[in-house]
Amino acid sequence: MQIYLVGGAVRDALLGLPVQDRDWVVVGATPEAMVALGYLPVGRDFPVFLHPQTHEEYALARTERKTARGYHGFAFHTTPDVTLEQDLARRDLTINSIAVNADAVMASSPFHLNPKALIDPYGGQRDLRSKTFRHVTEAFREDPVRILRVARFAARFADFHVAPETMRLMQDMVGHGEVDALVAERVWQELARGLMENTPSRLFEVLRDCGALRVLLPEVDRLWGVPQPAQHHPEVDTGVHLMLVLDMSARLGAPLPVRFACLMHDLGKGTTPADALPRHIGHEERGVKLVKSVCARLRVPAECRELAEVVAREHGNIHRSGDFQAAALVRLLERCDAFRKPQRFADALLACECDARGRLGLEQSAYPQRERLLGALAAAQQVATNSIAEHAQSTGATGPKIGEMIHQARVAAVAARWPAAGA
Repeated sequence: MQIYLVGGAVRDALLGLPVQDRDWVVVGATPEAMVALGYLPVGRDFPVFLHPQTHEEYALARTERKTARGYHGFAFHTTPDVTLEQDLARRDLTINSIAVNADAVMASSPFHLNPKALIDPYGGQRDLRSKTFRHVTEAFREDPVRILRVARFAARFADFHVAPETMRLMQDMVGHGEVDALVAERVWQELARGLMENTPSRLFEVLRDCGALRVLLPEVDRLWGVPQPAQHHPEVDTGVHLMLVLDMSARLGAPLPVRFACLMHDLGKGTTPADALPRHIGHEERGVKLVKSVCARLRVPAECRELAEVVAREHGNIHRSGDFQAAALVRLLERCDAFRKPQRFADALLACECDARGRLGLEQSAYPQRERLLGALAAAQQVATNSIAEHAQSTGATGPKIGEMIHQARVAAVAARWPAAGA
């Protein structure tokens, strides 16, 4: 029985990056032997065990055979005669197919692995030096999730490039319909992880280059080549603008719901009639319908879906809110449900700031709308709504009348904070 550290832990250690999770491969063992040593079996599709002390994952070395389309269409073979080289051959990229014996890891820091202790049968160190994503073998084509993983790695390691032969292989997989078989949950998982990387635009660049974006997110893919007014968007192209917005969301440290809202905010511009371009009148409402469709198809979590809908519908009004009077400001707050969900409203404003600064030459621009709207919300929140409701009920007022009284009180409170805004 031999144990090896493999995959991302070795890759990141060689790159001088923090090692978050360590994965281990066990050669020459059986499930019964692992259990006898105190390991806890947790694998559903193939034998994976948790170490009795560290709780890190230890998987038996395995080979796999494609049995059907999609992510789950595999049969796995795990016996003591499966070699380390066979196990590494089934991995996605050469940079993830480097191993080191557990004894070498224990004897030295994993952040300074001895190159002489590395087992690298497929040239992973070479590709780390040349900053190349290269598939290990033709087995890459058997798992369409690997296309998403390559795109996600591109978002994490923005200075790496996809090897031409790997890009051709990915394009061929898309052409043969492998991407069509991906399950929604796995697409969302990889998309969400990619959005949270340092350069999320690279995720979509790779997916677009191989043709997978057209299959997975046609609503996003169609934005390239769609013009916008140059006075508002110096970059003109809507797809280019979207990528600038996403990278701005990463630069500002935005959480996942905000980054997803940024991705979804301009979908309606992809459906603007050609004779109306470069203007996009009404794209917000068209965009909301597309956001709902995407979220239903990918089973997007409610927190991300709800924020994306608010931002798609209201981002234009939020951008223009500097000219709004108090009544219009309060109506905007009400439409955004800001009184019940103030944190979601703050997230919507952050997404809008990313949109405003995700434009060529405007990356350093201030976004005063955010501070003004948060101030308007704070002023309106000072209104004693319970007291108004109790007084109104004592006079026989009904629900709609009470709501109107609360609305007017909030307008007055906002106007008092900014007299120039009026009512």
